[in-house]
Amino acid sequence: MKAARYYDRGDIRIEDIPVPEVTPGTVGIDVAWCGICGTDLHEYLDGPIFVPAHGHPHPISGESAPVTLGHEMSGVVYAVGEGVNDLAVGDHVVVEPYIIDPQYSTEPGTNYHLTPNMNFIGLGGRGGGLGEKITVERRWVHPIGNDIPLDEAALIEPLSVGYHAYVRSGAGEGDFALIGGAGPIGLLTAAVLKAQGLTVAISELSALRRQKALDSGVADYAFDPSTVDVAEEVRGLTDGAGADVAFECTSVNVVLDTLFDAVRAGGVIVVVSIWGKPAQLDMQKLVLKEVDLRGTIGYMGNHPETIRLVQSGKIDLKPFITGKIGLDEIVDKGFDTLIHHNETAVKILVSPSGAGL
Repeated sequence: MKAARYYDRGDIRIEDIPVPEVTPGTVGIDVAWCGICGTDLHEYLDGPIFVPAHGHPHPISGESAPVTLGHEMSGVVYAVGEGVNDLAVGDHVVVEPYIIDPQYSTEPGTNYHLTPNMNFIGLGGRGGGLGEKITVERRWVHPIGNDIPLDEAALIEPLSVGYHAYVRSGAGEGDFALIGGAGPIGLLTAAVLKAQGLTVAISELSALRRQKALDSGVADYAFDPSTVDVAEEVRGLTDGAGADVAFECTSVNVVLDTLFDAVRAGGVIVVVSIWGKPAQLDMQKLVLKEVDLRGTIGYMGNHPETIRLVQSGKIDLKPFITGKIGLDEIVDKGFDTLIHHNETAVKILVSPSGAGL
């Protein structure tokens, strides 16, 4: 089968590799669509980061580069291993792409996403969505029914990131939220917040992305921080108080600074983005406003709730699919577009087999 294999920084190769074996307790999935994630871009530009470098195998997966990329995937079950009785061939599914040390529980309510050496399928090994087929442990496979189109379903993984960030924030219906950055995670976090009854404002330099936020209905307000004082605008909309909660989705220091200015006293800031370098923080603003600064990573038991939110019709994922390509186009029409023309794209989906293109 064909797969996109990560060897090193700037080195992704399309290769033929063996079809993975479906063993007891696992599910074989024909990958329909896989999204290119910002994490994949970080690996391509600055890695290896999550990908174990060649000759340095990951302590859980036992694998090192080259590995098959891709963790935002949807597909159709083509085989089930012995002991899997609650899924059937033909079921439409998505994958919660974790690699977790088996000594730790992954039962609901456990913080399995914070366990030592946690990594992700499609980064730390165990196959990836940028291959035609993948075999995944049953616990990480979530059925989605037939009402969610498979292309839209590929966005459930990043949407779950937004859902977990929302849970971490403690925000509720009627609150005012400010999001720094209208990239894929910023927009999908906004979609979750709107579905939960919050008023949402976004700060974003790109006019195209601001318009996408407004046209898709996930933001009530979209500000250009190069032309307006975002904190002042937010205070004007909140009777001078400021935002109840803010989400940092850029890994840009000036954006984090803006959120500290815009959030109300006693408010919450959730850092969603992955930072590749240390940030500077005005501790006086943190202290004098009693701001609660929180981190968030991935998701923890959030896929079922996220899927139900999409099934309910409260979130429309179609507007965020801005490109569909084949595996052979992954570098020139995928990575290059997202690196050099990222304002024109939100989520580019890859069909490993070419079906549906």
